[in-house]
Amino acid sequence: MILLFGPTGAGKSLQGQMLAVRLGWKWLSTGEMLRQSEDPEVIMLLKAGELVSDELTYGVFDEAIQKALEENYPDIIVDGFPRTRAQAEWLAKYLEKNNQKIDLVIALEVPENEIARRLARRARMEDTPEIIAKRMANYRQKMYPILGNFAEQGLRIVHLDGTGTAGEIHDRIYTEVASGWENS
Repeated sequence: MILLFGPTGAGKSLQGQMLAVRLGWKWLSTGEMLRQSEDPEVIMLLKAGELVSDELTYGVFDEAIQKALEENYPDIIVDGFPRTRAQAEWLAKYLEKNNQKIDLVIALEVPENEIARRLARRARMEDTPEIIAKRMANYRQKMYPILGNFAEQGLRIVHLDGTGTAGEIHDRIYTEVASGWENS
């Protein structure tokens, strides 16, 4: 399993999809699954820029993983999860229980001015300037400790430049993925 990290607008979903197509793996985006939800509470939380409850997120994640396993994908690329320390702890237990592991964590690093430029073009309901600022602060506050925990667990973490064309970024990611599987 590969985890893609980065702030909102870093390109996790695009890169996850491109990598999944190239490798024949399953791409799972918790954010996309939640955005497709018809649950009014989920929609309200997303519009306010708030995080969806862990319990709801776990259910969405588990359902998607089980479906990917049933469909016999060779591996899974996850973006947008975990987003909190509690979710990271849940994920570790979940993977252990299901005899799976995290092979690589990729953190896309993108300057805030580039994030703002990208999100201005994306035009999602939650992409107002106030919500973007709130999500960036939330990311810095919650994600860096999670990446620190992953480092303490000895997981392979790669910080990559998330600027440039989609193809350039994809090539950087693919190089890391390919080198990781060659060395395992």
